[in-house]
Amino acid sequence: MSGVRKQNIFNTITGSIRFAAFWIMVVLQLPIIALLPRRKMITVKYMAVFMKILLILSSIKIVRHGQISKKRPLLVAGNHISVFEIATFPVMFGGSFISKNDVRNWPLVGYIANKFGVVFIDRRPSHATEALALVQNEIAHIQYPLYIFPEGTTTNGAYVKEFKSSLFNVAEGTDVTVQPVVTQYCFHDGTPIGEEDLAEHYAYFSNAKQDMGPKCSRERSAFGQIFHVMVLGGFTVNVYMLPPPPLAGMDRKQMAQEMHKIISDKYTEIQKR
Repeated sequence: MSGVRKQNIFNTITGSIRFAAFWIMVVLQLPIIALLPRRKMITVKYMAVFMKILLILSSIKIVRHGQISKKRPLLVAGNHISVFEIATFPVMFGGSFISKNDVRNWPLVGYIANKFGVVFIDRRPSHATEALALVQNEIAHIQYPLYIFPEGTTTNGAYVKEFKSSLFNVAEGTDVTVQPVVTQYCFHDGTPIGEEDLAEHYAYFSNAKQDMGPKCSRERSAFGQIFHVMVLGGFTVNVYMLPPPPLAGMDRKQMAQEMHKIISDKYTEIQKR
């Protein structure tokens, strides 16, 4: 039976137990993460273990469509609906993320991200050229996939927001392969979650940043969203890995436009099924 599970006291208690278990898991993992070497393959692989526990506790199931490219260096670009893509991608593909440099200084999150091999980009104009060269050199030697969310924010799931071209700087003028990946949320019976239910219950976003589609009646924090999904009993994530398009000779703006068209067209197609 598809549809949003009706909330009751039993579901709330179950979700609360799962959420408490999540925080216990985080606390228990911290000593292990502290002992692991910073930004080494073993630590990057351990991120998948860390995220897998979150997905299990949240009752998130993954269905794969297609194959991840074996080419390296590899940049994976995908649409961004909620915090759960951050868990889904490492579990499916291994690898880590490219993130803005500010995250490095976030309490605890920055420490864990640095350990897990996240590549940080300094976007300050005065450091742009030097920072880009350093990041491109770093990516050239990484043998695991790196993920970006070119929308620059999460959305309500009604559409794919225009891509920020600055996030494709790292691939401009290099031999980095860029692969499009499309994420779709469904109920556990495989029925796509509609726009209204996505916005109200499953997507994590700011109403002010939406260009179209429904808005949510209550904006939640990231951890509030995780708790809400646990109460609802989770969902299924369809992940479509599309063939890397030929981007050689394109500048970052052309890359952003091409990748947005591919991902947006595919997302619109599968949501209409």
